[in-house]
Amino acid sequence: MSDGTRLDTIDRTAPLQGPWVERIGGGRWRLRAAQLIAAPRARLFPFFADAHNLARLTPPEMRFEILTPGAVAMREGALIDYRIRVWGVPLRWRTVISRWDPPNEFVDEQISGPYAEWVHRHRFTEQDASTTLMEDEVLFRLPFGPIGALAGPVVRRQLTRIFAYRRAVIAGVGAAGSGRAAGWAASEASG
Repeated sequence: MSDGTRLDTIDRTAPLQGPWVERIGGGRWRLRAAQLIAAPRARLFPFFADAHNLARLTPPEMRFEILTPGAVAMREGALIDYRIRVWGVPLRWRTVISRWDPPNEFVDEQISGPYAEWVHRHRFTEQDASTTLMEDEVLFRLPFGPIGALAGPVVRRQLTRIFAYRRAVIAGVGAAGSGRAAGWAASEASG
C-alpha cells in the first residue's frame, strides 16, 4: 500500500474467530479473519495460492469464474481477471499480486472492480509441524464516496457471510483428510 497503511494489525492474542469487519476511518473498512488449520504450511500455501481454488472458497450463488485464460502463474505482478455475481448482477474484477512471499504470505490488490480500494493480505504462520495459522486482512473502501458509504452495513454483512462460508469450506477440506494434510492434497488434485 502506497499510503503507509499497515496490513499487519491483527491482534494475535485475540481468540481465533471472525470474520470481523470494522470501520477504520477515512471511508475505509478492515476485514480480519484467522483460522487454525491442521496442515503444515508447506502443504497449505499452494492450495490458497492457486487462483482456481477461489471458486471453491466463494459461495456458489456468486458464480465465481476466473476469466484469465489458462493457468495463472502466481508471482508478484501477476494479473487475475474474474467475474462474480452480486444479487444476480455480473461484476468483473481484476487484481494484481502486489506481494508474493511463499510460503509466508501474498497480497492481492484490486485494479478494477466493485470497490474503490481492495487490498487482501493472506498470511500463513506455522504454529508447529502440523498446524498453520491462516490470517486474512482486507482493507477496502466502497465506491461513490459518501453515497457509497450508505451501503456499508449491507457490504459488511455480505463480506462477513462470504468469509464465514470460506471458513466452513476450509474446515471441510481439512476434515476430508481427517485433519491431516491429506485433505489439502486431495483438494489440490481434484481441482
